[in-house]
Amino acid sequence: MNRRWTPVVLSLLGAVGLSALGVWQLQRLEWKLALIDRVEARVHAAPVPAPGPAQWPALNRENAEYLRVRVEGRFLPGRETLVQAVTERGGGFWVMAPLQTNQGFVVLVNRGFVPPEQRDDPASRMQTGPVSITGLVRMTEPGGAFLRKNAPEENRWYSRDVAAITHAQGIQGAIAPYFIDAEADPAADARMPVGGLTVIKFHNSHLQYAITWFALALMVAVFGVRILRHEQHRR
Repeated sequence: MNRRWTPVVLSLLGAVGLSALGVWQLQRLEWKLALIDRVEARVHAAPVPAPGPAQWPALNRENAEYLRVRVEGRFLPGRETLVQAVTERGGGFWVMAPLQTNQGFVVLVNRGFVPPEQRDDPASRMQTGPVSITGLVRMTEPGGAFLRKNAPEENRWYSRDVAAITHAQGIQGAIAPYFIDAEADPAADARMPVGGLTVIKFHNSHLQYAITWFALALMVAVFGVRILRHEQHRR
């Protein structure tokens, strides 16, 4: 092939490749919109029983995240863990407490948010006796947050890592691989953790990305056509 035609061929190939990326982003957009619709349906649905051990192997973010569930049991006393949080109420902590369920397994419950001044006052939020918790299933957050690693030995937590938290608290037995974000309790004491602060938000820029790829494909194609016309003119 004459070298003069190489830029034209490369331009055409580039336009095809960029168009393929645009199509892929449109497919991702379709998937993301379906995910958002599915989650919206879950969070407004009637609560179902929290998944038990038989269901755990099949759980993942796609089929379980934000599932609205209900579970009954008793909180294990003296086993709460505070995880740093930033919410619409400002900075503070999530109160993560293990619940011994009536079904025999343990599930970590995010009871809600407390401000820094309530950090060292667990007695004010102690909940004894049987409880019924309704909330959203959340998948474990291993390791820590961005640039901040959990330090169990120092009792510093930046993410809700189910396995690490329950291990640090010496909890044994069947432990759910997820945690539950408790809903707000209108009857709760003012000193109790504030539930219902789950942020349900999905980053969705696929349409903008698709437009960008298609625009670049068009620019490359126009560039190739101009080169082709220039070569024809020279001939």
